[in-house]
Amino acid sequence: MRVVLFTIGNYEVHSYGVVVALAVLLALGVARYLAEGTLYKEHIGNMLPYVIAGAILCARIWHVFFFQWGYYSEHPIEILYIGQGGIAIQGALIGGFAAALFYTRKHRLSFWKLADLLAPAIVLGQSIGRIACFLNGDAYGSPTGLGFGLVYPEGSMAHDVYGSQPLWPAEVWEGQWDLIVFVILILLRNKKWPSGVLFLIYNIMYSFGRFNLEWLRGDSPRYAFHWTAGQWTSFSVIAASLCLIVFLVQRDHKKLNEVPVSP
Repeated sequence: MRVVLFTIGNYEVHSYGVVVALAVLLALGVARYLAEGTLYKEHIGNMLPYVIAGAILCARIWHVFFFQWGYYSEHPIEILYIGQGGIAIQGALIGGFAAALFYTRKHRLSFWKLADLLAPAIVLGQSIGRIACFLNGDAYGSPTGLGFGLVYPEGSMAHDVYGSQPLWPAEVWEGQWDLIVFVILILLRNKKWPSGVLFLIYNIMYSFGRFNLEWLRGDSPRYAFHWTAGQWTSFSVIAASLCLIVFLVQRDHKKLNEVPVSP
């Protein structure tokens, strides 16, 4: 774990920001490659500022209200201090998707077709992003209670909470799960699906892994059923995605069975 990669004078270059920037660039490159030969390729770069703005805004809101509201309710001015850290990936995804929906509506594009193209690139970026969490010492797990696990160094958030206890590598395993989802999506994209279904499969697979790995997290408050905010979000996303898949498949089937009326 290395929070600060190096310093330039008095300026510290943090590993989190560097790795997240690399993750965004990699995801952008993969997205453009997957969109080759489609009208969406030219829009991916143009849409990026909208997506980044929506992702950062919603990621901050998600973190403040679902993860550390007890603290920020007493220090409301610090909600604006995003440079000090504190964003949530699920909030970033929701904000980014909302921004993409706005962009596609504005330019009269199919959100579902674009989402299908972007899904593998998004989850690959998420996988790299979890490396940033590991280097930064956040999104850490709870104590394993065994003789193995990640031991975070002094000065990290995990060490401040748990000391030198071995912790479950929750963020590392999530990054590995995201890579598995990426490979599965690449294989599935060669099959014919109703528009939007591949994107919803991504939502379900990512959320399934996130829900189960949240049992190992040691940095999240728990609510009803002893679920974290991440688990409640994952459950909601899975339920909504399943309903949308049924709707999209039925709509596609209906269109295929429509008989054109002769003039």
